[in-house]
Amino acid sequence: MRRKIYLNVLAIILLTLVLGAVASPRMPDFNLFGKNLGQTLRELKIKLGLDLQGGAHLVYRADMSSIPPDSLEESLSGIRDVIERRVNAYGVSEPQILTNKSGEEYRIIVDLAGVTNVEAAIAMIGETPVLDFREENEVEVTQLTSEEQPEILDQPFKLTLLTGKNLKQAAVIFDQNTQEPQVSLQFDDEGKKMFKEITERNVGKRLAIFLDGEPITVPVVQTIIADGRAVITGSGDISEAKELAKRLNAGALPVPIELISQEKVGASLGATSLKKSLTAGLLGMGLVSGFMLTLYLICGLVAVISLSFYTVAIVAVFKILGITLTLSGIAGFILSVGMAVDANILIFERIKEELKEGRPVKMAISNGFKRAWPSIRDGNISTLITCVVLTSLGTGMVKGFAITLGIGITLSMFTAVFVTRNILEFLEISLKDKLVIGFKRKK
Repeated sequence: MRRKIYLNVLAIILLTLVLGAVASPRMPDFNLFGKNLGQTLRELKIKLGLDLQGGAHLVYRADMSSIPPDSLEESLSGIRDVIERRVNAYGVSEPQILTNKSGEEYRIIVDLAGVTNVEAAIAMIGETPVLDFREENEVEVTQLTSEEQPEILDQPFKLTLLTGKNLKQAAVIFDQNTQEPQVSLQFDDEGKKMFKEITERNVGKRLAIFLDGEPITVPVVQTIIADGRAVITGSGDISEAKELAKRLNAGALPVPIELISQEKVGASLGATSLKKSLTAGLLGMGLVSGFMLTLYLICGLVAVISLSFYTVAIVAVFKILGITLTLSGIAGFILSVGMAVDANILIFERIKEELKEGRPVKMAISNGFKRAWPSIRDGNISTLITCVVLTSLGTGMVKGFAITLGIGITLSMFTAVFVTRNILEFLEISLKDKLVIGFKRKK
């Protein structure tokens, strides 16, 4: 048993060193297995949310009027994916992009943390092209009422189901005869099938390619095209053709979007929020540590050691998982610190009760953990269930709070059960009855 305790304490020390290396922002270079592991560890960073580093909060309205009711959710998801690809291409990592419905309006909420040139980001998202293919609107005038005739005759082309969401790749090519730059389009499997059907029923007729509601080329279909390829002509010079291909590759929106709201969070405001949050966290941990040392003395020192291990571990886990930390996430972390200490208090009070009953220190520690475990387990599991619900159904700040709290609670259970217990048992071997300092035996 003594050997097992020694091995467990050694494992805790080694685990602390590893987690400390991951958590440290200034690891020196060192090679392991032929790789610069120090550089790899330095590249792991905790991402800061919009409220901690500044950026932009944008709200867009999607025009879903031309989308069939059974395709609304799919189209909205397509818009989100396209915007995410565009923002990533702009250089913003981990953008927060959410979709919701407000009344009859469909909206896309975009949080761009760390963006300094907000106007450029807005322009890139707003300029994302809406690409669609339209076939001739052949309707006999005699079949229309007098009210319908002006409306239909003003729209020589009608929409097809083929849009930019079916675009697989766009590339710049050159006309073999004139050497003018063109943009070739290649569709995915679904788009290839639709393009074949469109060209099949429109041989000898015009097929218009619209970009942002304007026709950019209106070729006549000469033959059935089964390979899913089309060409946009008249795209200007080579630079304009490259820009168009780049925009199309980043994603053509299936429906138009309109920016209806924007808020900017300054970098200085975010830095101030981060500084105050870290100060609050350190102050809270300091007060908790002082309370534990005053109330439990040697056992309080064990609690402080466990709390330090817990803090290093949670920072390392945040970096490994790439957690985006927000103000609400910091609140979840601070709350989990309190719950980690709460587990230690339950354990120590149970041990104190055992010592008051006159039991030996070794037995008091064993019984104390056994009696405290059901309360620790049930309380933490019920909180974890709440975190899972909030993570599944919540968004934004609520979700960030739930994720950090859930990770913190999981680590706090490990810290209380494994770290605190093994350190106490190690001290029991080393100090014997001196460990009861801070407790009162029953005479």
